Amino acid sequence: MFATLLRSAPWVEPELDAATWIVPMPLSAPRLQARGFNQAHEIARRLAPRKARGDMLVRQRDTPPQHELGLTERAHNMQGAIGVSHHHVADIQGARMVLVDDVMTTGASLHAAASALRTAGAAQVCALVVARTEPP
Repeated sequence: MFATLLRSAPWVEPELDAATWIVPMPLSAPRLQARGFNQAHEIARRLAPRKARGDMLVRQRDTPPQHELGLTERAHNMQGAIGVSHHHVADIQGARMVLVDDVMTTGASLHAAASALRTAGAAQVCALVVARTEPP
């Protein structure tokens, strides 16, 4: 349902078509184990099954959930929290990346992921989110 909702926006299809890879926001291992699935990965798989890559970005450390933090704490919380899997650096160089997440508040998590992809050599990074909430 969320993938269908995203596809209804006129700018989404061109971004998906032009993308080299569709990359979901990663969850930490403890959060993934507790939840049982990564909702962003499920959305990415339904948007573009052949381009979705849930193994390119990794959570380098577990962080408190962003929704529990204030505005200034969120950016600090994400510093160094997301990185590129060393197995996929070559795949990212020169690639057009689309980040997928379910909810964005301040954009701190997406910014951290985009920075990691740009540092690894991505030519372009854009983001698709299902919902946007107001910061606390």
